[in-house]
Amino acid sequence: MIPSEDAAVRKRDIEDRLRQEQETLSFIRESLEKSDQLTKNMVSILSSFESRLMQLENSIIPVHKQTENLQRLQDNVDKTLSCLDHVISYYHVAKDTEKIIKEGPAGRLEEYLSCMAKIQKAVEYFQDNNPDSPELNRVKFLFEKGKESLESEFRNLLTRNSKPVPSVVILDLIAGDDDIETTDEMTLEHLPENILQDLICISGWLVEYGRNLDFMNVYYQIRSNQLDRSIRGLKEHFRKNSSSSGILYSPAMQNKRKDTPSKKAIKRPVFIPGHDHELRVKHLSEPLSDKHGPPAGKEDIMDSEIDSYIHCISAFVKLVQSEYQLLTDIIPEHHQKRTFDSLIQEALDSLMVEGENIVSTARRAIMRHDYSAVLTIFPILKHLKLMKQEFDQVLQGTAASTKNKLPVLITSMETTGAKALEEFADSIKNDPDKEYNMPKDGTVHELTSNAILFLQQLLDFQETASAMLASQEIGTSSSSYNSEFNRRLLSNYICKILGNLQLNLHSKAKVYEDAALGAVFLLNNFNYILKSLEKSELIQLVAVSQKHPDKAYRSHIEEQLQTYQRSWLKVTTPLTEGNLPAFQPGTKLKDKERQAIKDRFKAFNDGLEELCKIQKSWAIPDKEQRDTIRRAQKDNVTVAYRVFWQRYSNVPFTKNVEKYMKYKVEQVEEMIEKLFDTSA
Repeated sequence: MIPSEDAAVRKRDIEDRLRQEQETLSFIRESLEKSDQLTKNMVSILSSFESRLMQLENSIIPVHKQTENLQRLQDNVDKTLSCLDHVISYYHVAKDTEKIIKEGPAGRLEEYLSCMAKIQKAVEYFQDNNPDSPELNRVKFLFEKGKESLESEFRNLLTRNSKPVPSVVILDLIAGDDDIETTDEMTLEHLPENILQDLICISGWLVEYGRNLDFMNVYYQIRSNQLDRSIRGLKEHFRKNSSSSGILYSPAMQNKRKDTPSKKAIKRPVFIPGHDHELRVKHLSEPLSDKHGPPAGKEDIMDSEIDSYIHCISAFVKLVQSEYQLLTDIIPEHHQKRTFDSLIQEALDSLMVEGENIVSTARRAIMRHDYSAVLTIFPILKHLKLMKQEFDQVLQGTAASTKNKLPVLITSMETTGAKALEEFADSIKNDPDKEYNMPKDGTVHELTSNAILFLQQLLDFQETASAMLASQEIGTSSSSYNSEFNRRLLSNYICKILGNLQLNLHSKAKVYEDAALGAVFLLNNFNYILKSLEKSELIQLVAVSQKHPDKAYRSHIEEQLQTYQRSWLKVTTPLTEGNLPAFQPGTKLKDKERQAIKDRFKAFNDGLEELCKIQKSWAIPDKEQRDTIRRAQKDNVTVAYRVFWQRYSNVPFTKNVEKYMKYKVEQVEEMIEKLFDTSA
């Protein structure tokens, strides 16, 4: 019963699903039929649209082609007319530009260059298309005329506006390097800005279109002349205004805090240490063998010339740097170095010739045994070496011959200076011992003062002098040595001078007949040398090669002091030698004993009077040394005389006491106190 019911239910379900599927199938069939119908309709529409497009294309394409042909014909007509206008314009160029070209570019450079551009294009056109045309010759003529006018305008602009740089401006420019308070770099404006721009335009055109480089020769000739005139103007400024004090004549340089390029060895007046008045000795600038001084003002003139040359060297570097900056704006880069080299030659050669003249003058002076002439070389050589790096920088790119001019001059000065130094040392050693040349009062010899002054002035140029000496080392150059080696060379040289001087002074002292005066002479000279060394850096330089030089000179001084004191033995010996008569109160002296006492007093009196008379005219300028000698003599003489006086003052050895006991002890002291005093 139950299974039949389940079967019936399942049957109904199957029938229901079958019915639903049939309904779905009918719906799909209907949909397909509708879709087929729609497709047929769309195909029909598209076929109709395609047919109409083909009809439209067949109608439009011929019209389009016809229109395109017409447009092409129109373009060809326009181009033909444009070409005709362009060609015709070339035939009008000469007429349109002739007036402007003939009038020149002055005041209207831009318009003039525009005309030249038109003429150039016309020349190119006729050369390419109608080389036999008379118009070609006409525009060629105008082009050449215009180019000549531009070259002339370049020359005129440069000539009219190129002025020498005023001397005070140059000095201010030099001062700007050393003035630590200067914050803005000083520059020179050689040309007004508008003129500079015109020159740049003309230069560019001449190079690019004019195919002409002659204007570069014009440029360097004009600027070279102005550079030379600027430096000559500075020389003239020094000639008129400079003085021996080395003062500069520019407002900016009056406030400088550092030494100016003119700073050099000061020709110091010679004073003997400790002397209360100036002792005149021959100045170092005078020949050592010349008894007559130079003409008045000669040294001032030389100082001015040295100052002038040193400043001209600095001015050259600054002006040339400024010229190069100007040149780079105007001259094309490819031609700048060659033009610059030509531009600076005249001024550079002038400075080098002047430097060689200074060297030649020094050489001639050295041949005359005027070794002080080397002092003119030292400040210049020192400055040239200081400026060499800037020289090398500013001359980069110039010819090798140009770069080598300064090193050649430096080498020449070093060689000449080294020769002068060496010959000066020999002259100190070989200075003749002439009696008329010796100081009568035994004071400092001019050879000593000149030698010391020479060495003192070397202190201002230690590096320069030591480099001179190093440059003469066999097979080497000064650059091979370090500063310590050079300092030792200079120390050896100074010791050589002092050694030669010492030997010569000993020889000169023998000229004096009185050995005591010779001792005073040596004492004065050695004391002067010692005090001069101690008051300067010379003592430190000497100490590099010689230990304790001060002790050596003090030993020499003490030795001469003892020699001098031996001259007083003729005074003290009669008082101190043995065999003096013994006197006993109440006894009567024998005639022989009385005569012995008289002889002793007489010998003392005569010796004292003689020495005081002679030595009063001798000189010991150093007050300290003078007081020391007087004090030593008073101690030596008066002690012996006091003992002798006290021993025989109450002895009746003579009736004429005043004759033999002429001086009291106090009077003897007073007489000794007046030694070395010509005013006493």
